[in-house]
Amino acid sequence: MVCDRCILIVKQQFEGMGLKVTDISLGKIATDPEPDANQITAIGKMLEGLGFELIDKEKDQLVEQIKTQIINLVHYSDLNEVNQSILQAVAEHLNKDAAYLSRLFSESEGLTIEKYIIQQKVEKVKEFLEYGELNLNEIAYKMGYSSSAHLSTQFKLLTGLTPSKYKGNASNGRRALDKIG
Repeated sequence: MVCDRCILIVKQQFEGMGLKVTDISLGKIATDPEPDANQITAIGKMLEGLGFELIDKEKDQLVEQIKTQIINLVHYSDLNEVNQSILQAVAEHLNKDAAYLSRLFSESEGLTIEKYIIQQKVEKVKEFLEYGELNLNEIAYKMGYSSSAHLSTQFKLLTGLTPSKYKGNASNGRRALDKIG
């Protein structure tokens, strides 16, 4: 789950199954009582029908927590105000070693955590470009880039377009946050 609307829908579905939701956040849900094996199977099918998946392995859960933290930082924070690398902020939040998280993420996802962060940042830049409220220098600053040239280089590598060409294209092609990677 990567947005508040997703959380609301999942919570309603759980309650519709007779499970009281005691805690729900991006990527996690706790119920009272704990679901039995049959309910877990039904939950898995229900989540799949909504475009989600049930993750029960500890390492898979940790990878999802990494993704959730990256999404929260990139899309809902001013990265210029984050006084450390995104990976370090995620590691600190999850109380894990950054090198371990990086290795685990790469093994699980088939791409480095740094590339995933860049993909998320480019999606946020696309959003800023579509809104048209900030110029490229302001976007670069807000996204924690050292310069608009650095942002432009990463943007073109991922999209094949410069930010100005992207902005001028009517069919831009933004991707859902949970489909990145």
